[in-house]
Amino acid sequence: MIIEPRIRGFICLTAHPKGCEQNVINQINYTKSKGTINGAKKVLVIGASTGFGLASRITSAFGSNAATIGVYFEKPAQPGKTASPGWYNTAAFEQQAQAAGLYAKSINGDAFSNEIKEKTIDLIKADLGQVDLVIYSIASPVRTNPVTGITHRSVLKPIGQTFTNKTVDFHTGVVSTISIEPCTEEDIANTVAVMGGEDWDMWMEALNKAGVLAPGATTVAYSYIGPDLTEPVYRKGTIGRAKDHLEATASVITGKLGNIGGKAYVSVNKALVTQASSAIPVIPLYISLLYKVMKEKGIHEGCIEQMQRLFAQRLYFSGGVPTDDKGRIRIDDWEMRTDVQDQVAALWKEATTETLPAIGDLEGYKTDFYNLFGFKVNGVDYTADTDEMVEVPGLVS
Repeated sequence: MIIEPRIRGFICLTAHPKGCEQNVINQINYTKSKGTINGAKKVLVIGASTGFGLASRITSAFGSNAATIGVYFEKPAQPGKTASPGWYNTAAFEQQAQAAGLYAKSINGDAFSNEIKEKTIDLIKADLGQVDLVIYSIASPVRTNPVTGITHRSVLKPIGQTFTNKTVDFHTGVVSTISIEPCTEEDIANTVAVMGGEDWDMWMEALNKAGVLAPGATTVAYSYIGPDLTEPVYRKGTIGRAKDHLEATASVITGKLGNIGGKAYVSVNKALVTQASSAIPVIPLYISLLYKVMKEKGIHEGCIEQMQRLFAQRLYFSGGVPTDDKGRIRIDDWEMRTDVQDQVAALWKEATTETLPAIGDLEGYKTDFYNLFGFKVNGVDYTADTDEMVEVPGLVS
């Protein structure tokens, strides 16, 4: 079939297998070009099919020659209907990994469930024995707690007062003003239940109890802080409360891993175009300005550049893991540089529908958005008949 993008708001309803494959190959080639990282050799990535999770798996495999297990929740293709992009990403990754002689298997299902945790533990026991590194990179708006059976839904809202600021429709380029009403206490609790550290803690407890964590094993979860511009709706809003909980959970997990000398970290990453960030008002405008500034300064990074730098210069750095005063790894350091943020703040004041094409990088934002789904990727013939039915070679049934 000829596969074209079908956009609905901040979601694309189709994905292109060849575009996703080329994206993965590009990330693999970048990783290999940066040389070998003396990192973990047996790696579990929870949330392995897109974004930072996928980039972490690629960096582990092709940077450190690691055996990897990926856990994700993706939709396979049906005749005439494409799979979700994460399905195609994983298929491409596992094809490339296995061709390179690297172990790569995966489990598709609800990572929040006890069933998938148990299935993952069984696979580790059978094939790897133990893992040295666990990456936790789940981005889901909904979570059913496996203990209580209660389904929680996260919300993006400010706390205490209405938030009003600029935003942009990245499809049309129209800059407008948006207001978001404040949340309730229930909204905060639900968002923390979905996006906080409870499930990460459950995973690590289950893995540790089962004896599948190697001595000195490390686990890393991903977070974001961001600038003053987005603070009321992000870091000081409902999502920020969840990120606070996630970051606090790192020390809780470290305490529980004392028996194996393990350590948990939260890495604070750069703002990037993801399905989740595209849904957050204000963020697309901020990112389009940020991209412009960071590209002009030669310090722009995508997911794979961020993860390669995280592994090579933070996690497996010869001098130990550098952290801030709250114990967090900061790989958002280039984004948060004073010269970068001062320039973005100045551009923010000037941003209108008319000025944005000149002062921002909305085209770069849009390209990255389409790339998430395998579209607008250089070197791909989108006029060619493409088989949507792609199998994941390492999928464990």
